[in-house]
Amino acid sequence: MTSPFGSALVIANARSRSGLAAAERVLTQDGLDYRVVLTDGPGHATRAAAEALAGGDRYLVAAGGDGTVHEVLNGMLSADGRPAAEDTVLGVLPIGSGCDFVRSFGIPRDAARAARRLAGDATRVIDVGKVTYGRDQVRYFANIAEAGLGGSVVARAARLPGVLGGLRYSVAFWLALPRFRPGPARVTADDTEVSTRMLNVVVANCQYYGGGMRISPKSAADDGLLDVLAMTGPRRDACTTLPKVYRGRHLPHPEITELRGPVVRVESQQPLLIEADGELLGTTPATFEIVPRALRLKV
Repeated sequence: MTSPFGSALVIANARSRSGLAAAERVLTQDGLDYRVVLTDGPGHATRAAAEALAGGDRYLVAAGGDGTVHEVLNGMLSADGRPAAEDTVLGVLPIGSGCDFVRSFGIPRDAARAARRLAGDATRVIDVGKVTYGRDQVRYFANIAEAGLGGSVVARAARLPGVLGGLRYSVAFWLALPRFRPGPARVTADDTEVSTRMLNVVVANCQYYGGGMRISPKSAADDGLLDVLAMTGPRRDACTTLPKVYRGRHLPHPEITELRGPVVRVESQQPLLIEADGELLGTTPATFEIVPRALRLKV
């Protein structure tokens, strides 16, 4: 049995074999036609997605964490942010150490339950973010990007052992915070500018990151806008605010300036590390833009 979008190509993080096995049992039981490509390193999922679309596939499933979703997404979009092929659909099997993207859409985080969502024709058209940094380097992100402390946390998390699973981000936060030094920066969104000592800048398309933190509770992935949280307080604010972030109750906050707009510019005296969907990219200056209705998501 094929889905309404054709046979599913599951692009899977090879480090998540146990979760993949559980999902495959459901797909087999349900009779869904699929095949699997196991990634062998950074960038492979992007190449596999682009090659699959060029070969005629239209239903791609990212099986892994937010990083796998990020890579597959970048293989599905062309240079102008539009789909590389018409009628493409992205499905997600959250089987990695962390997959916060799906939380905004009610997709189960259990591999078997999520696999059952891959059948049927229910989809949602959503926006994606585009970030331009360095020497005109461009990446697309589905969920959330950051510049500042968040980038340093992701860099630290990359050096932690995978056995920590979803705890890697929390551990990395407490390791990175004492070493991070906020500095002067300027954030511009929709003709509004914030120029001050900056701890972190969150640029959000969706709501959750970091293992269940509801960092941007007002975000909607189909409103044509990016939600920006410019965090200007001292480092201790990050500690005291953290418990509220998991419940999405940290806003309003006197040390967080909320902005919204289709284009966001972040500049700083000292380069700030940029991350998107948990993937470390480069440093500021950077421009973030919304690409409206760029992706059809299987829900």
